[in-house]
Amino acid sequence: MLNFMRRNYFITGLDIGTDSVKGLVARKKPNSPDLEAISQSKVPSFGIRRGAVVDIESASKSIAEVIEQLRDQIHQKIDGAYVNIGGSHIFVATSRGSVAVSRADQRISQEDIDRVLQAAQAISLPPNKEILDVFPKEFIVDGERGLKEVLGLRGIRLEVEILALCAFSLYFKNLTNAVLNSGIQILDVIPSPIAAARAILTPQQKELGAAVVDIGAGTTGLAVYEEGDLIYTTLLPMGSAHITNDIAIGLRTETEIAEKIKRKLGSCASKITKKIEKIELPHQNFSLIFSQKTLTKIIEARVSEIFGEINKELKRISRQGLLPAGIILTGGGSKLPGMVEFAKRELKLPARIGIPQGFIGLEEDPALSTVCGLVLKGIDLEEGVKRSWGEGGWGFSSPKEGIGSKIKKFFRIFIP
Repeated sequence: MLNFMRRNYFITGLDIGTDSVKGLVARKKPNSPDLEAISQSKVPSFGIRRGAVVDIESASKSIAEVIEQLRDQIHQKIDGAYVNIGGSHIFVATSRGSVAVSRADQRISQEDIDRVLQAAQAISLPPNKEILDVFPKEFIVDGERGLKEVLGLRGIRLEVEILALCAFSLYFKNLTNAVLNSGIQILDVIPSPIAAARAILTPQQKELGAAVVDIGAGTTGLAVYEEGDLIYTTLLPMGSAHITNDIAIGLRTETEIAEKIKRKLGSCASKITKKIEKIELPHQNFSLIFSQKTLTKIIEARVSEIFGEINKELKRISRQGLLPAGIILTGGGSKLPGMVEFAKRELKLPARIGIPQGFIGLEEDPALSTVCGLVLKGIDLEEGVKRSWGEGGWGFSSPKEGIGSKIKKFFRIFIP
């Protein structure tokens, strides 16, 4: 697969969400920093609840349908993809590791870095939980803190503080099995909010301090960056589908109709009109009548709850109201009118909509942030760019090493 992608520069991203499965194939344009989107597909997802795969067979069918559509469009075989992982079962834990520098000349080697990262992973986790990956926050050499690159430095003792990304083992295995059963390999697994951040955040925003709020159908992801590093991430078990459900209950109608109402008339704007909207439903024997004020109140209540939970998470890491680059809203749920102003008011931070950058032939849609970020992460690994999950301390690696070091965790799942 590596040779195939290098020869054609095809990179495939697969965004497996609660509402839909999205696929994107892109390639590097010659003599251009931009990527060309050459194939795109989206199908309804089944077997996925709040971002987690709960029915492997149903989820696998949705994934296989997307892959088949992508293959038909590019007339090429797709062997592997970069895949997201979502669900509120994902959590982070902090830890610290320490080792003695092994070389006689006291220069820190890659082996020392690997050993200290391994030592930091000695975390006591609840049953059925496992570490998916590690994000170095800082290295410490003989008490000198705040170091990002330590390879080749002299020292006696090397320490590291990490952010460990953890997940419920069953859901992680369900995800990998669903993808593998669809007939393709997994080249890397990336948390949804981190993939979205890769597509919409600039290095300057990461340096100043920014939070990505990725509002999907079943979950809302949060990824917080500061001084170029990821400092926190989580996924909340609520999203835009919950707004739809609230409308269905509040207006006493079906969820399909509630979704249409949300898309056509939904808003969480602070200015509420008293206009009465009469909706004529085709192929129905009745008309649903409601006020814009009632609809907006229903939507505002759920959006306020979502941002309230975001505020709690920011307070947990002492960043409530303290991110100069503000909140970058993305995901399909961020397209609701009035969302930016509502976020500014509720979170007391600058806010804007984040749209994937650097793609040609792709619509400007925040719902595509995650799948675009997956493709960009694939480009990073293919070209041996410094790992940008934690953004520091990892050094450079060849494309083979970059992917190989990540994919080895899946070997146990390949074996029957």
